[in-house]
Amino acid sequence: MANRITQLFHIEHPIIQAGMVWNSGWRLASAASNSGILGLIGAGSMYPEVLRDHIQKCKRATNKPFGVNVPMLYPNIQEIMDIIVDEDVKIVFTSAGNPKTWTLWLKERGITVVHVVSSVKFALKAQEAGVDAVVAEGFEAGGHNGHDETTTFTLIPMVKEQLLIPLIAAGGIATGRAMLAAMVLGADGVQVGSRFVASTESSAHEAFKQVVVNAKEGDTQLTLKELAPVRLIKNKFYNEVQELYKTAPTLTQLKELLGRARAKKGMFEGDLDNGELEIGQIAGLIHDIKPVAQIVEDLLYEFNLSKEQVVHL
Repeated sequence: MANRITQLFHIEHPIIQAGMVWNSGWRLASAASNSGILGLIGAGSMYPEVLRDHIQKCKRATNKPFGVNVPMLYPNIQEIMDIIVDEDVKIVFTSAGNPKTWTLWLKERGITVVHVVSSVKFALKAQEAGVDAVVAEGFEAGGHNGHDETTTFTLIPMVKEQLLIPLIAAGGIATGRAMLAAMVLGADGVQVGSRFVASTESSAHEAFKQVVVNAKEGDTQLTLKELAPVRLIKNKFYNEVQELYKTAPTLTQLKELLGRARAKKGMFEGDLDNGELEIGQIAGLIHDIKPVAQIVEDLLYEFNLSKEQVVHL
């Protein structure tokens, strides 16, 4: 399935495994890359030397291309970028910041740069900054989201209408049917997150993976928009946030309730009551925990089957 995305990353299939905090370690990224897609290590939950260790282990586990996702709000951003260059990583996905800050610096060092956006406006800014491709993510996605609440299947054709560089769709994509729909709407490839959370190789706690498998429609909600919009599974912590909102809280009060390391506590340590449990709305269609290779095989099988069915309509 050769296209602009497979050619850009030198991969077999136009699928990217999202670089998610507390989920996307070297085991997940290398398994994804070995399956013919692009694996990403999620640097957002790693201290610099931990990231270096994951990159080195990933290089030993695969001879296929892989990349690193870097939220640009990271406090040790220069050290992170230096490690990426030192370790000869060739692909970087940036998010949560201005793409102009690092794109040229990375490209001057021979690195392919992709930026994650949530709107047409920011997609065009990323293109202007010189990125090689854009991930346009709808608000169905898990984790931190844009403020506009534009859904994936509305966002993709609007971005496609104005963008010249390759476009990757993200948010609510966990099946081959959704992958086909995104590409029919103009995406050159897809980024899949939540489905890979519930994989054998994900670094998430097993208790969190099981919560994802058990999730139903309506079990997630976008909240904490005043800080940074985040989609969470409804649990004790989520309910505490909603109770606080009834008092018209200040930003300081919201920050105090959030505290530190909520996401680590929930997704990595398995505290299902007091942790942030970040996952996309599509969790309602995820019913099992599978090896990455099987997930990729299922995606491609359903994609090709759905494409044949559409042709015969």
